[in-house]
Amino acid sequence: MAESDILHLFHTGYAEIREPDIHYGRKNADFGQGFYLSDSDEFAGKWMRERKDAVVHVNAYELDLSGLQVLRFTREKNWLEYILRNRAGYADAHPEADVVIGPIANDTIYDTLGIMTSGVLTREQSLELLRIGPAFVQTVVKTEKAAAQLKWRSARTLAPGEVARFRERVQQEEADYQALLAEALEDML
Repeated sequence: MAESDILHLFHTGYAEIREPDIHYGRKNADFGQGFYLSDSDEFAGKWMRERKDAVVHVNAYELDLSGLQVLRFTREKNWLEYILRNRAGYADAHPEADVVIGPIANDTIYDTLGIMTSGVLTREQSLELLRIGPAFVQTVVKTEKAAAQLKWRSARTLAPGEVARFRERVQQEEADYQALLAEALEDML
């Protein structure tokens, strides 16, 4: 097996998640239902919320892609269409995919007041806006076959205050993103 067939991935939660449930969570998430992971433990930690008396864990995994159907996206039209179909609750357009890898739509992680999917903008304008800012990659394990090849390796506990520091960074990133978004909208409209 080639080293490139192995992905090192992270997921943050209130527990050590040794056996992820691919059927848990929203069906209308950007890449459909599945277990969502990041290739960055810092990024995985940034999206956690502190909860009173809860311990936050960043779980580390290895995913062996050997023999799996992997669907990869970049910030192109087919990516936007896949996201919009999933958000609308349609059947998965790519049920053959065991794993989906692609950028997170920034309107999911930053507050955009729903402008991208409001219907006010054309698809081309929405795609142009979704290309603004950093491109964070997510990997989604969608099938039992892929889940069987996802191995939990360890978990680290986020220290008190670490989640709050991550959230502060996200707030600054969001302010930066919204400035770019406002400038692009002004040019567009």
